[in-house]
Amino acid sequence: MLSDVMEDYLKAIYTLQEESDGPVATSDIADYLDVTPPTVTSMVEKLTDRGLLEREKYKGVELTDEGETVALEVVRHHRLLEAYLTEHLDYSWSEVHEEADRLEHHISEEFERRVAEVLGEPEVDPHGDPIPGADLAPIEADDTTPLSDHETDDRVVVARVSDRDEEELRYLDRAGISPGTELEVVDVAPFGMVTVRIASDEADAGDEQSLPESVARSIRVRAVTEEVA
Repeated sequence: MLSDVMEDYLKAIYTLQEESDGPVATSDIADYLDVTPPTVTSMVEKLTDRGLLEREKYKGVELTDEGETVALEVVRHHRLLEAYLTEHLDYSWSEVHEEADRLEHHISEEFERRVAEVLGEPEVDPHGDPIPGADLAPIEADDTTPLSDHETDDRVVVARVSDRDEEELRYLDRAGISPGTELEVVDVAPFGMVTVRIASDEADAGDEQSLPESVARSIRVRAVTEEVA
């Protein structure tokens, strides 16, 4: 049996691997989990001894196949819970992350199955993140890029938004930006502000919003194609 903390580490490393597509530095794990580097080093040694991580000196750590399977199960629980909380218990998308963090380690496989069934076997959570299937097969890399990587006049559609910052999600909610929202990049300031215009047929279409670079970096988008347009 793994402790909740061990599962948290595996989930964090999985998330960071998604973003970096390679070994994850212990300093990045420490920042992500808000713990000290020595604490990370100690836990990495434990998880490596259990065969859940591979560690390469000076490069970082990666999940083994077994470690990835454990991480995918925790991620599946987390994202299903986020979807259930928003759809059936009237939580806003800014509130569900911490609740799901608390519950994800403690639900049974039967409860997970029933939640997935009630939700209609959803493929994504409220923030657009893909939900691993019941078979816990690895999720294929998607074609999204951070909004902060785009230039003036680019037209994009929001695919995913980080669920980790409650205030940031409230800000985006007020701005009318969520998965599925089509945006046009109006301006990219030299000091990090990205101004976008909502370009869809929604009620607030045409509104302009200036997003700090850190917020724009947490929004993953796809270029608008003729089919989307």
